[in-house]
Amino acid sequence: MVSNEDLGNKLDKLKSVVREFIKLIGDDPDRPELRETPERVARMWLEELASGYGRDPDEHLKYFYVNSANYVSTNRLVAVLNIPVRSVCEHHLLPFYGYAYVVYVPSDEVFGLSKFARVVNVFARRLQLQERLTEELADYLFVKLKTKGLLVMIEAIHTCALVRGVEEPLSMVTLTTRGQLSTDSGLRDEALKIIKTGKTSRNLRLLKP
Repeated sequence: MVSNEDLGNKLDKLKSVVREFIKLIGDDPDRPELRETPERVARMWLEELASGYGRDPDEHLKYFYVNSANYVSTNRLVAVLNIPVRSVCEHHLLPFYGYAYVVYVPSDEVFGLSKFARVVNVFARRLQLQERLTEELADYLFVKLKTKGLLVMIEAIHTCALVRGVEEPLSMVTLTTRGQLSTDSGLRDEALKIIKTGKTSRNLRLLKP
């Protein structure tokens, strides 16, 4: 955990960097509308967008019995759906956002429902690639859930494609499996069916500006 003193030092340094950035792109950081921008941007990165650095996802773990009514379940699988994902792509430092889906073979206990969102947030609030984020979540959850099988899927809109380049609201889906969900095609198909059935009705698509 970052101390208040360390956070203050980082904040001051990052504010200076943002001021210099504003100058380099051709604007004046001292004009009234921009005077507070360096601090706002520095706080946004340190306290929100990059807040996953130095955090331990284990601090969010809490287990409950597998018959929790909070889960969409079948006889063999537990699914946690529509977990919000908000991250920053490391290629252009622009956000990508969407949903994660976790399906696994339960052991004697499962995570509390909100813990999945908190764990995802720790890994997502860093400079990321969607592909790597998917693998990191799968590696972590496969061990911590003590499960025999796991599937993690992320569907996300990448704003680097929306505001630059092709300027289209392109989405990407990444999926990885562990254990029985890698080797048992029937079980994997069942997991994908649960995801398809339970997906949020909210539309990920953005209208082109």
